[in-house]
Amino acid sequence: MAQAVVLLALIFSNVAHCAFSPTLIVDMAKILMDNYCSPEKLAGMEEAIDAASSNTEILGISDPAILASVLTDGVKKTVSDSRLKVTYEPGFVPVAPPAMPDMPLEQLAAMIKSTVKVEILDGNIGYLKIQQIIGEEIAQKVGPLLLAHVWDKILPTSAMILDFRNAVSGELSGIPYIVSYYTDPEPLIHIDSVYDRTSDLTIELWSMPTLLGERYGTSKPLIILTSKDTLGVAEDVAYCLKHLKRATIVGENTAGGTVKINKIKVGDTDFYVSVPVAKSINPITGKSWEINGVAPDVEVAAEDALEAAIAIIKFRVEIPGLVQAAATLVADNYAFPSLGEAVAEKLASSGEYSMISTKEELEVKLSADLLKLSGDKCLKTTSNIPALPPMNPTPEMFIELIKVSFHTDVFENNIGYLRFDMFGDFEHVAAIAQIIVEHVWNKVVDTDALIIDLRNNVGGPTSSIAGFCSYFFDGEKQIALDHIYDRPSNTTRDLLTLAQLSGKRYGSKKSLIILTSGVTAGAAEEFVFIMKRLGRAMIIGEATRGGCHPPETFRVGESDVFLSIPISHSDDAQGPSWEGAGIAPHIPVPADAALDTAKGILNKHFSGQK
Repeated sequence: MAQAVVLLALIFSNVAHCAFSPTLIVDMAKILMDNYCSPEKLAGMEEAIDAASSNTEILGISDPAILASVLTDGVKKTVSDSRLKVTYEPGFVPVAPPAMPDMPLEQLAAMIKSTVKVEILDGNIGYLKIQQIIGEEIAQKVGPLLLAHVWDKILPTSAMILDFRNAVSGELSGIPYIVSYYTDPEPLIHIDSVYDRTSDLTIELWSMPTLLGERYGTSKPLIILTSKDTLGVAEDVAYCLKHLKRATIVGENTAGGTVKINKIKVGDTDFYVSVPVAKSINPITGKSWEINGVAPDVEVAAEDALEAAIAIIKFRVEIPGLVQAAATLVADNYAFPSLGEAVAEKLASSGEYSMISTKEELEVKLSADLLKLSGDKCLKTTSNIPALPPMNPTPEMFIELIKVSFHTDVFENNIGYLRFDMFGDFEHVAAIAQIIVEHVWNKVVDTDALIIDLRNNVGGPTSSIAGFCSYFFDGEKQIALDHIYDRPSNTTRDLLTLAQLSGKRYGSKKSLIILTSGVTAGAAEEFVFIMKRLGRAMIIGEATRGGCHPPETFRVGESDVFLSIPISHSDDAQGPSWEGAGIAPHIPVPADAALDTAKGILNKHFSGQK
């Protein structure tokens, strides 16, 4: 790796004329080559060693601590691993891990109580604080004591919080013990794989079929608290349980340590290199928590993690009731009754909400499930935004509003153009309707053909649809435009043309083209649906969005979660209407080409008449 060569060369140039042996860096590099847990990251290191060997300069930094710091910085950058460290420690004596002391049970019990804290919180929430994860040997010796003083107390709780915020040490063999208490006995689960470079062996860690005492199981909530100090084996346990979707991690990103690190003497010097010699590879993710740490599911400051965990558990108690309440609202109010009942039944029986931690997560999950089950983009969670207070604008203000809301033009061959991007409730307010007629409609009503541009129309109230449609039919005969089914009242009302209008009719004889796009939605789709089905207009552009009639907002139980539910739908007696599927144009073209296409068709038509 060229980078490795360059960086090590830089180290040499920075420390030229040092008082230490020039083989120091070569020896250090060989230690990495022989022991580092990810040898694939050392590609090119041999070339770096050769470059170092050919340098006969005497290293010139006289302070060994400063030299160790310089070497640490160089090796971290070379390998891209922050865990690597070079130290200068004259007189260092490796300390072997202490054997399990042969002490009376009373003393063992006292030791356990000093390293493990157990408490039952309000709401029958178990709290277990662990500072060290014991290995297999110690677990076998103190197992009965752990059961008596810790596990049996916390087992009957309804939810558990494991506090790893200060867990900085542990034994690899303890990982299957802890994980297995929160999983089922069968089938056995491949928890982790640990590759040890020094032995060139990979050890697979599996859940255990039998345990001392009862399992906590898989159904009760489990929260793990972490901090930036959570290190090593505790990180592995948290990572495993997180990706088994058995635990929710709350707190801070963990330290990003290692399952095993060795401190190795560099040649005959008093310099030592701390090298990760083993690495964890999770079988689910194919990745490791090492270096980068375990990212929390819910990120909060470590000191706030316990409070946040308690809030999550209490919220999860409410979730089944909220899901059931949402299902009931859909069953009772959704515009399509049979589909609504099927969606409600599947939603209520879903068991996939156990890992939800926040209201926002619940809203996202509910929306995703409702869409998946119904295929309806309009059936979803929503915010309950209060309606704006009524305004009392002057006629002048209305005129300015209308000028920016509507765009008109008259093209060659007396072809009218009308664009507006939202329907309003104008027909029911005579003064507003009259202003629109005077400042908009009268500009295009006397044209020989009309293009209505709804490519950016996102919908709005449908109350003005009957009135707007009426302008394009003759007044002698009332026409049934649509039949609208209303679910709450279980009635169907006829949408009919109006006998009286605020302005002059365009009539049924002149050409009418409507432009659409994938943005065209809601009330605009209802208008397009009617005009296409009755053969009154040619549709050019893209298929419409496939939205719905304006939905109603319902509160889910007593919570701050709200559902947007379509409660009415157009006539589908003669086949599917536009809801969900959208409306296909007569002439499909990209939205940005629709206007030119429409003008071309009309210009050709009028040219043929001359």
